[in-house]
Amino acid sequence: MASNNLATSSSMLQKSLNRLSSGSKIVNPSDDAGGLAVSMKLSATAKRQGAVNNNIGNAVSLLQTQDGALKVAGNILARISELRTLNDDVTKSTGDKANYNTEFVALQSQLTAITSEKFNGVALFGSSSGQTVNGTEDASTSSQIALAARDLTNTGTGVGAVTAATSLTGITSISTITTALENVANMRATNGAEQSRLSFASELLTVNKANLEAATSRITDVDVAEESTQLARWNTMVSAGTSMLSQANQSAQTALKLLQ
Repeated sequence: MASNNLATSSSMLQKSLNRLSSGSKIVNPSDDAGGLAVSMKLSATAKRQGAVNNNIGNAVSLLQTQDGALKVAGNILARISELRTLNDDVTKSTGDKANYNTEFVALQSQLTAITSEKFNGVALFGSSSGQTVNGTEDASTSSQIALAARDLTNTGTGVGAVTAATSLTGITSISTITTALENVANMRATNGAEQSRLSFASELLTVNKANLEAATSRITDVDVAEESTQLARWNTMVSAGTSMLSQANQSAQTALKLLQ
């Protein structure tokens, strides 16, 4: 009995040592089979949450790059509208107007170059430039965030009417430019709305990930204070068991002496 009790105490002491040294209270699957299964699922979900959050961060970077290009496009259109107005000045000579047109052609080229901008190889503009970003780790369709396609070359919803003009005087009405400006402004507004939603989705993922990690910790991480108490207890039991086993062995020796 003394030997069996000592063996049990030694086993429990070893478990406490393993838990404290590893920081986990599930050192072996047998320690908590059900808890181990749950913790694995929660841990995997938390990792997916982090990956989705990373994807959202990249999508925000794409939108920020796109907005930067749209801002420049708006500035170019503002300058073109200024040039078009200056071109109507009756005091300007033919040479002056030719200089305005030279700048207009250069700005047209830059505006066209913006329409082909890319982010890590992904087109920022075009009729098929729309993207879909998952807002949750389970890729639920209800949480997906659609990034609208922005076609700058479109003559109706983009700046195509301005870039298609063969000269500054080819823009017969200033409204052609102001409409293009409004289109760019609308694109920037939509871009900002999408960035706002992505930011809130990222915030939710961060909170959910923290809660999942806390839940996993409650299952797998050792309670140092409690386990230290158990360690002290089993240390005492092993010492007492060793002493009692020694006493039991001595009792047998005493019985032998009485028979001699």
